Amino acid sequence: MIFLAEFSVIRPDFGLLFWTTVIFLLFWFIIGKFAFRPIAEALKKRESDIQNALDEAKRVRQEMANLKAENEELLAQAREERAKILKEAKDAGNNLVEEAKNKAKVEAQKIVANAKEQIEHQKMAAIVDLKNQVGAISLEIAEKVIRKELKGDAAQESYVNGLVKDIKLN
Repeated sequence: MIFLAEFSVIRPDFGLLFWTTVIFLLFWFIIGKFAFRPIAEALKKRESDIQNALDEAKRVRQEMANLKAENEELLAQAREERAKILKEAKDAGNNLVEEAKNKAKVEAQKIVANAKEQIEHQKMAAIVDLKNQVGAISLEIAEKVIRKELKGDAAQESYVNGLVKDIKLN
C-alpha cells in the first residue's frame, strides 16, 4: 500500500513517464511495422477493387446503353422494313386489282366489239336475204303481171319487138 501512496496521477514520476513514453513509442513502432503496413495495403487493395468495380459497372452501364441503342435501331429498322413490306403488299394488291379491272375492261370491249361485228354481219346477211327475197318476189310479181298482160300471142310478139328495139337503141 505504500506503493500506492506514492503514486499520483496528477504528478507522475519521471521514471514512469519515461517508461510509458518508451513503451508507447515501441508499441507504435511495432504496430506501424507489422499492422499499419498490411492494413494500409489492404485498404489500398480494397480501394483498388472498389475502383475496378466502379469502372466495370461504368463500362457495363455504357455497354448496356450501347446495346439498348442498337436494339432501338434494330427495332426502328424492323418497323421500317415491316412498313415497307406492308406498303409493297398493298401496292401489289392494288396493282393486281387494277390489272384485273383493266383486263376485264379489255375483255368486255372485245366481247362488245365481237358482238357488234356479229350483229353487223347478221344485219348484212339479213339485208342481203331481204334483198334476195324482195328480188324474187318482184320477179314473181313481174312474171305474173307479164303473163297476165301477155296472155295472147299477139301481145307477146308486140312486147318482144318493143324490147328488141330498146336493146338496139342502147
